[in-house]
Amino acid sequence: MKTLLIVDDEPRTRQGVRKTLEAWSAGRYHIETVASGVEALEWLKEHSAHLIITDVRMPEIGGLQMLEAIQGNEGGTGIGSGSHHKPVVIVISGHAEFDYAQKAIQLGVVEYLLKPLDKPRLIQAVEKALEAEEERHRIGRMEKLVDPKLLEAGQEAKYGQPVRDAIAFVDEHMRDAIGMKQVADHLHLNASYFSVLFKEQTGFTFSEYLTRRRLQRAKELLAQTRMPIGEIAEQVGYQTAKYFIKVFKDSESISPSQYRRQVSDEDDAIQ
Repeated sequence: MKTLLIVDDEPRTRQGVRKTLEAWSAGRYHIETVASGVEALEWLKEHSAHLIITDVRMPEIGGLQMLEAIQGNEGGTGIGSGSHHKPVVIVISGHAEFDYAQKAIQLGVVEYLLKPLDKPRLIQAVEKALEAEEERHRIGRMEKLVDPKLLEAGQEAKYGQPVRDAIAFVDEHMRDAIGMKQVADHLHLNASYFSVLFKEQTGFTFSEYLTRRRLQRAKELLAQTRMPIGEIAEQVGYQTAKYFIKVFKDSESISPSQYRRQVSDEDDAIQ
């Protein structure tokens, strides 16, 4: 269940927004409220918010200062470390001030609403923000799934026929114990010549390309299937799961199981 965090020092506005969104949500979302930017930063140390709705002007830390603090600490310890997803933000304000609106845009705020809040307009803004959050999350998952350097190297039209044939051979024999000499022999080329040719055209040594291509296929299987790790290791050409896990961790800094949990959205799956 996604969490919506409302940050406003005015009790009437804070509770009004909460009641409006609870009625609209009908239990689909978890809605939290805090009374200041300071409280929000403390709350975010331990929790995740998918959407933040915040007032601009608040004592101690204003809404935009709070967002700067969150963005400045994403992925680290302390402020915002509880957030697994970068939240989308709606700003509310009693003042149509250009400086506030300009800063909000720079911080990636998706909507800037003026008080008094129109309820249908608020709901429309929340729906738009949640769509943006979902798209951001989808893109993030795709980025984790795709190796950008391998994707760039996959533009095969720019390669000569021997390199295109080598790439096709790798894809067809990925689960086999193949190496550069075997591929060079298949292409009837001298191994040293093939090594230089492959690096010159793709930017990778053959060994680097083979490892990246195997890991790319492993990522696809981890994300799209419930195949056991050992079976995936065999599918992508590793004789033991232990060695596959080591190579995967060296490349991605997480284990295959951790990667699967990150990209597969198992909690959202239909059982």
